[in-house]
Amino acid sequence: MNCLECENWLMGRQATGGMHVDRVRSRHTSKSGETREYESRLLRRSFRKPDGKVGKETLANLSVLPAAAVDAIEAVLKGRTLVDAGAALTITRSRAHGHVALVDAAARQLGFPALLGPPCRERDLAYALIVSRVVAPRPKLATLAWWDDVTLGPDLGIADAPRDEVYAAMDWLLGRQDPIETALARRHLREGAIAMFDLSSSWVEGTHCQLAARGYSRDGKKGREQIEYGLLTDPEGRPVAIRVFPGNTADPAAFIQAVDVVRSRFAINELVMVGDRGMITSARIRALKELGGLSWITCLRAPAIRKLAEDDGPLQLSLFDQQDLAEITSPDYPGERLIACRNPCLAAERARKREDLLAATETLLAKVKDQVTAGRVNGAGKIGMRAGKIINRYKVAKHFILDISDDHLTWHRDQAAIDAEAALDGIYIIRTPVPATQLDAPAAVTAYKNLARVERDFRSLKADDLDLRPIHHWLEDRVRAHVLICMLAAYLTWHLRAALAPLTYTDEQPPAPTNPVTPARRSARADAKAATHASADGQPLRSFRGLLGHLATLTRSTIAFGGASFEKISEPTPAQRRAFDLIGSPIPLTLTLK
Repeated sequence: MNCLECENWLMGRQATGGMHVDRVRSRHTSKSGETREYESRLLRRSFRKPDGKVGKETLANLSVLPAAAVDAIEAVLKGRTLVDAGAALTITRSRAHGHVALVDAAARQLGFPALLGPPCRERDLAYALIVSRVVAPRPKLATLAWWDDVTLGPDLGIADAPRDEVYAAMDWLLGRQDPIETALARRHLREGAIAMFDLSSSWVEGTHCQLAARGYSRDGKKGREQIEYGLLTDPEGRPVAIRVFPGNTADPAAFIQAVDVVRSRFAINELVMVGDRGMITSARIRALKELGGLSWITCLRAPAIRKLAEDDGPLQLSLFDQQDLAEITSPDYPGERLIACRNPCLAAERARKREDLLAATETLLAKVKDQVTAGRVNGAGKIGMRAGKIINRYKVAKHFILDISDDHLTWHRDQAAIDAEAALDGIYIIRTPVPATQLDAPAAVTAYKNLARVERDFRSLKADDLDLRPIHHWLEDRVRAHVLICMLAAYLTWHLRAALAPLTYTDEQPPAPTNPVTPARRSARADAKAATHASADGQPLRSFRGLLGHLATLTRSTIAFGGASFEKISEPTPAQRRAFDLIGSPIPLTLTLK
């Protein structure tokens, strides 16, 4: 009797109770002492006796049937659908699943759906744009085509979203920027705490962008139109807010807007703002003093440092004979603390670089001298123009003294100027009004050096992770929405990088610095990871993006089998399973927004 005949026979019976297969095992020992085990397979029906007890009625003895037939009968009675083993099994579609599933799980743990706004079509599309920016950053039109290749599109019902609907979702998200950033500020900023702000730029493609302008390029794209954007973070580098400016906006003007966001949007009256020397200028400090409540930590420019060192000023090199930081005072900075620091490693590097630039300049000057000697260049004016371009190429003109005539060119280094500059190598001065009772000198230095975390966020935004640049949008609001999407993706990436650190080369527990002036050092475990390319449990290490690429190989397939179809995830690798364990989430079959 095959499985189909068994099923028809069972269905033809008029049973009044639930049927099941009962396996009864017995043991028999012969006179010789040999023990044998037997198994009877009985088809039984359960029923309720008049006294309320459960009874069993044996309907058939199935022991004579092959074991596979009994298993088939048992499976049918349990509600399973059986098909012929010879039926064709077809994988009708496979989509990449692991990378979007992991990022989606992390985003939901961070409360992203509720953070973005109430449930609606625009919310779902904006959410998908953020997740997509983390997983596979690319232009919006390419993202729309990609959605159907991964489970994100079908599961969120956005695989066929038209372009205009996505643009409308970007406009909707921009309208939600203030509530979103206010919620992030409540999470990570508090009264009297520290916040960091810095400015960057990215170039623009095309000629119609409403915010594009030529300005100082931080991408090295001189002469290209660009936009600028200022990022506000907490002390750990978590992005909290971002603002977009025309490409020719000066750093101090952007800083004023950041202050306005903190005061008017976040309703924080007392905060310590950390910014670099070009951001928090003396004029901006005067404005902060007038506002009251907001303090600052910044650094003096080189001319101000030289002034403090001149004429027996408060900055004396003897301060660093026994230590590498010292507090000084100056009447030019009333009510402020000046913390002078000297980094020997930075001093050595600046000395090396200076010597390299001086030597490179002398090599080029020698070529011009040869031309003058050969008579190919003559006239003091022409010789001066060529020599002037050379000494300005590496910005070392202040260190050379030239002697030029109509047929003569010589030079020598201005050693006195070089020595005066070298004396201040590695010295920088932190400027802050925050009292020492609130922030001691080492903590103030550490707070300023933490601006490197904002620089890390910019690298993540622009190059390493999210490909914010170049800007392809034209409309002002679309540019702002694009940058906001990237900022929210950077927030998500920040948490993902921290959670997945055991599977990447990231230093999981960097040692606390004993001296804030000296360079930061990696932990012994991080050095071991770099040397062995393996984690503590033997897993191969990958970069963050390499790990996302590996997760993409965890696919979800639609399988057709005997007239039925179902979805199944491929067997995860140990690294894929570990990645989901690190974020505290099971591997989901489908993605849902709740």
